[in-house]
Amino acid sequence: MLQAFGEVDVLISGIQADIILPFDIKYRLHGLSFIFGKSGGVDIWKTFMSSTVRQVIREINSVPVENYDLIINDFEPITAWACHTKDIPCIGLSHQIGVMHPSAPKPEETDMMGKFIMKNYAPVSYAYGFHFKEYHSSIYTPVIRKAIREIEPTNNGHYTVYLPSYDDAHLIKHLTKFVDVQWDVFSKHNSKPFRYKNVKIQPINSDLFIKSMASSSGVLCGAGFETPAEALYLGKKILAIPMKNQYEQHLNAAALIDLGVPVIKSLKKKYEYDIELWLNSDKVVQVNYPNNTMQIIETIVNRHK
Repeated sequence: MLQAFGEVDVLISGIQADIILPFDIKYRLHGLSFIFGKSGGVDIWKTFMSSTVRQVIREINSVPVENYDLIINDFEPITAWACHTKDIPCIGLSHQIGVMHPSAPKPEETDMMGKFIMKNYAPVSYAYGFHFKEYHSSIYTPVIRKAIREIEPTNNGHYTVYLPSYDDAHLIKHLTKFVDVQWDVFSKHNSKPFRYKNVKIQPINSDLFIKSMASSSGVLCGAGFETPAEALYLGKKILAIPMKNQYEQHLNAAALIDLGVPVIKSLKKKYEYDIELWLNSDKVVQVNYPNNTMQIIETIVNRHK
């Protein structure tokens, strides 16, 4: 869609990608990444050790942002700081902007360090956000990818699971307790599919994940943005578990609770009753996510070109 308005170069940074992008990438940088642990949270030590200050500064200085007429930034720190240090306008267009907006719901407990990181990770000159609801005129409803919009939702009786901050052993330990439920788990921690009792584990695959989610009875997932938004669009009931040490997910969880989506703190024995209640519930949250991405881009490009 951006290519309809001019020549586009794409830059990505980070080392936690799980999908192959369907277009050319001009710049691939190490950047800064949050490293997932195995028991429900971000591994702070591995996150810190994955990047060096010297490398980040070198990458910031290497990006030729001054050669471009427009920089659109999706919470990407290298181009954001490159623009900041060179006094070049940077247009923020991201979910993170949406959740940090004063009008968006906030969790009861404020993570001061997480809040500081969110505010300073990728500074921008102008801010436009995406969220589960339009909490402000500068916040838009989620971008739903074409494959999700085109698939016909059904119900084959299974539950789709995407909890990348838990390893397979932890998921199997808890999910097998619900013996009458078929769990379809997509895992960051295993490269080969296998089944244990009523739990099917398979590596992350975008096409298979879409088909599984669209034909599921419900979706058990983290409190990210894309997966809950797509599940809501498909009319699926959701149970969300925000990742520990990840402030953005706790912001998302507050918004999901605001919508009426159930949220539990972790995948532990004391929350098994809540999971059982969710499995036995038919409550689905209704949303309206129109396909207005082109209008959003056109508005932003015309305003800042």
